[in-house]
Formats: sequence, C-alpha cells, structure tokens
Amino acid sequence: MLTHSDVWDAIDRLAKKYGMSASGLARRAGLDPTTFNKSKRVMPNGRQRWPSTESVSKVLKATGAPLEEFMALLQGTDGAMPVRRIPLIGHAQAGDEGYFDDAGFPTGSGWDEVDFPDLGDPHAYALEISGDSMVPVYRDGDRIVVAPGASVRRGDRVVARTVGGEVMAKEVQRMTASRVELLSINREHDDRQLAREEIEFIHRIVWASQ
Repeated sequence: MLTHSDVWDAIDRLAKKYGMSASGLARRAGLDPTTFNKSKRVMPNGRQRWPSTESVSKVLKATGAPLEEFMALLQGTDGAMPVRRIPLIGHAQAGDEGYFDDAGFPTGSGWDEVDFPDLGDPHAYALEISGDSMVPVYRDGDRIVVAPGASVRRGDRVVARTVGGEVMAKEVQRMTASRVELLSINREHDDRQLAREEIEFIHRIVWASQ
C-alpha cells in the first residue's frame, strides 16, 4: 500500500519533472504556495498530513500530466503504470443487494467497468456520484475510486455501508473498537456515529475523477 512518503515523493518528482519547485507547482495549480512545503507535511502534534485528492487533481490539470504518469511516479518510475479494468456502479446503486459479497468486495454482473491504473488492490472499485450530498468535495458525475484493502485512519475520506444497506461517503473523525464517528462532507447533512456492529464495511477513497 502507499505510504505517506510515497505520495509526497511523487509530488516532488512531478514538480521536478516539469521544472518547478514544490511551491511553484502549488502556485501554478492555484493553491497556496506553501501547500506542499516540507514543513507542512507533518503537523505540530506529529500527525502525518496527506495531500488531498483535490490538490493532486489540480496539479495534474495545471501540468497536463495524466493520472497514469502520477501513479507511475508513486512507484518511483517515470514510465506508464499497468492499467486494468475496475468495476463501476452508481453511488445510489451501492446500497442495493447483489453488488457486494459478504467480505464487502464487488461481486455480481451488474457492474460496468472503467480503466484505471493498477493500485495493487484486486478488489478496487469505482462509484459515480449523483446528487449534492457530497458537495463541495464530490459533485454530481464525479467518480471516486475505492480501495477495500487500504488501511483507514482518522481524516480519511471513506465509503461506508451499514448492515441495513445505507451507503455514505464521509470523513473519519474518530474510530474505536466499538464505534466509528463520521463527518459529513456536505455540512448541510448530519454527521454519523455508528456502532461497529452496524457497519458492513468501511473502505478508503483513494482517488476522485473530477
């Protein structure tokens, strides 16, 4: 799985490849010039700070670099990464029966497919967002890529499904052995606190196509 240093090293390599410093890359992408400063990669309390998918998306757009190129940089190479097809359904469908097995992995024949760089997770899948429940981060028509095999930490954006079939995309605020507290991405929607036994699965969002 990707590490904190893998992602930041890839941003540094991307900046160097296009003849910029990390701050110059942030500036070109319309971000605060200090966004990618090394001093900001670890918080004062020692917690690792990860770049957001939005900021990565903006630097790719600003440089014209394709996603495949960035994924290759994550692997420490400048070449193209292998691409494979991953399952895709609408976010609203994800609550229906027949799309996930008992382990929370995509199953059945109702999925479409999209090409995406190989993440090394054989169970990765994509959801297409509908409606405004996740604005301003994810908008109608955006596609999010989810990696069931990725570890989930506080601050991660995740897709969670309850045993009752409710599917939600939220941010992890706190996780304990008995409860999970989730923040709503759209602040007009309620935050959620769920007992562990209420959760069928919780998977980390690793990419958003906007």
